[in-house]
Amino acid sequence: MTLPLGDPGELATPAGTARLLRAFAIRPLKRLGQHFLVSRRVLRCLLAEADLRPGEVVLEVGAGLGTLTVALASTGAAVVAVEVDERLIPVLRAVTAGFPAVRIVHGDIMALDPVTLTRGHRAVKLVANLPYQIASPLLVRCLETLPALSRAVVTVQAEVAERIRALPGSAAYGALSVAVQFRAQARRVLRVPPGAFFPPPQVHSAVLRLDVLPAPRVRVRDEALFFAVVRAAFGQRRKMLRRALAAAWPASAERLPAVCAQAGIDPRRRGETLTLTEFAALADAMAEILSHNGEGPGSGSSPPGGRS
Repeated sequence: MTLPLGDPGELATPAGTARLLRAFAIRPLKRLGQHFLVSRRVLRCLLAEADLRPGEVVLEVGAGLGTLTVALASTGAAVVAVEVDERLIPVLRAVTAGFPAVRIVHGDIMALDPVTLTRGHRAVKLVANLPYQIASPLLVRCLETLPALSRAVVTVQAEVAERIRALPGSAAYGALSVAVQFRAQARRVLRVPPGAFFPPPQVHSAVLRLDVLPAPRVRVRDEALFFAVVRAAFGQRRKMLRRALAAAWPASAERLPAVCAQAGIDPRRRGETLTLTEFAALADAMAEILSHNGEGPGSGSSPPGGRS
């Protein structure tokens, strides 16, 4: 169909978005957290921070109406655009018809494999207005499982951006902070008001840039155990460290004060005060007693992406 737009730049305006929604008879779905970008300022920020070059590969999650997709493709980059809402696939095909390097994937990114989606490419960037409900677990998953990822430039809920960047001892510091900072350098580059989206969400957002580190920020003997210790410490964040760890590893409870001493950490501290270096030291000390007692890492092996 002929698009009701004067030029692709109109996609990032309230009027252009409204015309496109009317043309395809689409209403945003609250259950999918659909808020379409209508701000050229935010769009320019995403592109500037992504710093794309022709031939680079971009993974976009939550492509929506294609506002960001078209802008990304206009740089000459190859774009893998993932969208879960079947109603929006015809819109995406229409707005990206002039960009053969755009590949549209209909599906739930949490059920797809980012490595498979970007297979054959040595360097990948994640650039997206992420749906709020999957932002945290998706970022952690991509950082953990996508070795080709070099940078992520994403719009997320402002609270999530603060938690990711939080320092030890602050109220926002938690398991998500540790999981992201373990592998990336995080920087908030723009605060985004609700009016930058249609319909406007009830919260502020932020453009967050993550530059993936060449190696994890701290060295650990066992990453699964490192993240298990982090989860245990923040799972009961108001408890002293030795009590929180004892709840996760009851068979080793009596030896935990000695483990903390070996790591140089007061067992009466709370997990929310520990730095990444201290968590690493604690996990390495834990590894010795767990192997002696025959206990495993604890509550799973994946880095946390939840509220802790």
